[in-house]
Amino acid sequence: MSEGSYDAVLVVSFGGPESREDVIPFLENVLRGKPVPRERMLEIAKHYYHFDGVSPINSQLRELIAALGGELQFHGIGLPIYWGNRNWHPFLADTMRQMAADGRRRALAHVTSAYSSYSGCRQYLEDIEAARAEVGAAAPVVDKLRVFYNHPGFIEATAARVREAIEHFPPAAHSGLRVLFTAHSIPVAMAEHCDYQQQLRETAELVAEQLHLARGELVFQSRSGPPAQPWLEPDVSAAIRRLSGQAGLSGIVLAPIGFLSDHLEVLYDLDVEAAGVCAEVGIPMVRAGTVGTHPRFVRMIRELIEERLDPAAPKPAMGRYGPSHDICPSDCCRYPVRRPPSG
Repeated sequence: MSEGSYDAVLVVSFGGPESREDVIPFLENVLRGKPVPRERMLEIAKHYYHFDGVSPINSQLRELIAALGGELQFHGIGLPIYWGNRNWHPFLADTMRQMAADGRRRALAHVTSAYSSYSGCRQYLEDIEAARAEVGAAAPVVDKLRVFYNHPGFIEATAARVREAIEHFPPAAHSGLRVLFTAHSIPVAMAEHCDYQQQLRETAELVAEQLHLARGELVFQSRSGPPAQPWLEPDVSAAIRRLSGQAGLSGIVLAPIGFLSDHLEVLYDLDVEAAGVCAEVGIPMVRAGTVGTHPRFVRMIRELIEERLDPAAPKPAMGRYGPSHDICPSDCCRYPVRRPPSG
């Protein structure tokens, strides 16, 4: 496939509010169709109000798009970059309308999620198709880039962020540090029908190998379901409390490998809540940065684009599982599971 087969890059993200007035309409978009009581939504809103209603995700996406644009231009890839969100401005359908007006016919989508799950992959595909249907026949065809949890660029950029966090501690403390690799929890029923846990464990292990870590653990955060519904565990706060009694523990590094930029879940659930637990039990803590616009991560996106433009381009992957598929199977990451009719 040549560059001529594609005429745009589309960055697709979750979206986030950028003022106090945005918070409730944004959350109503996120929770539309879900059985979440309004009282629970208002509790979540307080997390946003803690930061005056501003999520950093949109500003960080602007920075990433600017960095990616420079990277593509430097390497002679003449594809314009568009940006559409699932839940807040710029909405995907509005972006699709602009792409259609600009005459764009086929785009490569970089989705801001490194892993396979319904909420991290399949739902993005569904929202892309819904936006295309809303725009109509003029909407461009959109092909998603593969998930990249084991791409060398993601592993190297993530390891660099964790290393920066470790270096906040004095050298004498390094041998007693524990790294907790954190990711957004999802319902167990969702996890049973995707490779989310397997991929997260692989990322954590590959980063630990890069840093020669003796000890690391995968934990989860940001659970939002009803108490009776099982979600992935252990919870990060529970893990911190468990570690607090261990001899020789000099500190904890929280490494949010499940996030590419500083979502509200990173700022509130880690920098406020988990940090508060660490202070309560007397454990020094540093939170590692997300990959954001790390140059190796930006280069990785360009490499993922190149491998779709040129079938002869390499498809690098680290670890045990090889590169992920370019086109998701029809039954991949379905939730709830769609069963064929009986009879």
